[in-house]
Amino acid sequence: MQDISTAEPESVSQSFSQFSQEFLDQLPGIAIGIGIIVLGVLIGAVIGNFVRRRLSKRTNDPLMSSFLGKTIRIVFILVSIMIGLKAAGLGGIATGILTAAGASAVVLGFAFKDIGENFIAGIILSFNRPFNINDTVEVGSNFGKVKALEFRYTKLKTFDGKDVYIPNSDVLTQPVTNYTEDGFFRWSLIIGIAYEDNIEGAKKTIMDALRAQPDVIEDEEHENFVTEDELATSTVNLKVFFWVDTKDFRRMALITKGNVVRAVKEALEDHGYYMPADIQEIKLYGGEKDFPFRMVKDVAEEKSIKAKTTRENSKKDSQKQ
Repeated sequence: MQDISTAEPESVSQSFSQFSQEFLDQLPGIAIGIGIIVLGVLIGAVIGNFVRRRLSKRTNDPLMSSFLGKTIRIVFILVSIMIGLKAAGLGGIATGILTAAGASAVVLGFAFKDIGENFIAGIILSFNRPFNINDTVEVGSNFGKVKALEFRYTKLKTFDGKDVYIPNSDVLTQPVTNYTEDGFFRWSLIIGIAYEDNIEGAKKTIMDALRAQPDVIEDEEHENFVTEDELATSTVNLKVFFWVDTKDFRRMALITKGNVVRAVKEALEDHGYYMPADIQEIKLYGGEKDFPFRMVKDVAEEKSIKAKTTRENSKKDSQKQ
C-alpha cells in the first residue's frame, strides 16, 4: 500500500508540472493574442484619426467627425480584444463575456438607463443636430458656445467662463435656440420723443443714424426700420429694429447695440428732438389740503443777484446826486 504522505506531494508536483507545461504550450498563443490586441488598438487609433480628418475636410463638421472617429476607435479595440482572447486559447472567456453581456443587458439597461439614453442621443446628434462647434446656443436655461459633443454630454462654455455639461438626452428633447446658425440677429430698442415733436422727422433721423453705423447690417433680406410703439405718459415711444452680426454674439453684438443707442440719442439731440422724462404725479391723501413746498435758489446765484442789485442801486444813487 502506497503511503498517503508520499502520494500528496507527487500529486501536487504533477499538477504544477502539468500546469506549467500547458502554460508554456499556450504562451505563444497568449503572445499572439496580446499582439493582436495591441495591433487592434493602434489600427483603431490610426483609422479613427483618419476618418475624423477626412470627414472634417469633406463635411466641415468637426463635431460629427470627432464623434465618429472615437466610435470607430472603440469598436476596433473591442473587436481586437475578442480576437486576441480567441487566439490566446481563451475563447471560453470571450464567449463568457459575450454571454454575460447579453444576459445582463436587460439589468444594465434598467440600471444605466440614463447613460444609454445619452449615448443614443449622442449618436443621433452626431448626424442630425441644431448646432456646430463655437455656435452660440441656448439649451434650456444654459447659454453659451458649443465646445464639444461627447458620448454622454454636450459641453457649453458660458460667457462668464463656466463650463456646462448638458446630457445629450436633454439636448435632444429640449428646445435649442441657435443664435449664430446664419450669423444674423435682430436687436430692438425703444426711445421716447416729446408729443410736440415731428414723428416722421424723428424716424428719418434714427434711420440715418443706423445707416452711419458700420457694424449694423442692412440688405434685401435684413431690413432695419422704426415704428411707433406706444403713446406713453409723457412721450411717444418709437421702437427701433436693426440687424447685427452674431458670429461673435456676446461681445460684438452688444458693443454694436451700445453704439446704436448712443448714436441715436446724439442724433436726435443734434436735430432738436426732446426726450422728456416720465411725468410724476403727486397725490395728497387724508386731511392734507396744502402741499408744503419751498423753492430755494442756489446760494452762489443768490449772492450774485444781491451783489448785482447793490451795484445797480449804488449807480442810481450816484446819478441822482
